Amino acid sequence: MRNPFHLVEFSPWPLTGSIGGLCLTVGMASWFHGLGMSLFFLGILITILTMFQWWRDVIREAAFQGYHTLKVNQGMRLGMILFIVSEICFFFAFFWSFFHSSLSPCVDIGSCWPPTGVTPLDPFQVPLLNTAVLLSSGVSVTWAHHSLIEGDRKNSMISLGITVLLGVYFSFLQAGEYMETSFSIADSVYGSTFFVATGFHGLHVLIGSTFLLVTLWRIYKNHFSSSHHFGFEAAAWYWHFVDVVWLFLYIFIYWWGS
Repeated sequence: MRNPFHLVEFSPWPLTGSIGGLCLTVGMASWFHGLGMSLFFLGILITILTMFQWWRDVIREAAFQGYHTLKVNQGMRLGMILFIVSEICFFFAFFWSFFHSSLSPCVDIGSCWPPTGVTPLDPFQVPLLNTAVLLSSGVSVTWAHHSLIEGDRKNSMISLGITVLLGVYFSFLQAGEYMETSFSIADSVYGSTFFVATGFHGLHVLIGSTFLLVTLWRIYKNHFSSSHHFGFEAAAWYWHFVDVVWLFLYIFIYWWGS
């Protein structure tokens, strides 16, 4: 009798992914020290190739070989939940740093918040527009999910395409915002907490947009059914997490912190 678990075959992709991550990290450090960018780009190339090959194998296992049984799906759901919990802890550290400095500002930064000499961004301009963009993307990805459940492939593709476009638009707006700031990451603890927190969130938006784009391609290829589409659900959960983190960033760093 066939067991409900999927015993993964030997794969080289964890090894190549680790090598790519190592080259990426060492290459970035070398770049920062003026030693060139060749190792950095090599790391990016290895990582991208590993992503394509690894995702190809997982898609084959799920959509064509039937290995993702109910029991396997339950395990993947739990794994995705734990991953999002780890991401919550990741951003919690940034908020801890921000509140540690803002609630009791020391003499070194002028005993005030924002620190002396720092002019924060207006929360009711680009940050408010970005908030509307991400909230709208949360609505469209929910529309895509309900359309997929109902078997409406056309509307699921349209709504998911809108979500990806909104994610790209958010990244474009944030890049423009960074170019307009009057302070940098080197401007006291305000600059460091602002750019690290919002920058990592921006990175998560790029990752989430890529996740959703791959999911859109899979819908086009008929990899999902109305009852078997965990790949889409994982992308949607991740996107909703990105939305919620931005709300906290907007309320506390952009609005209250200014």
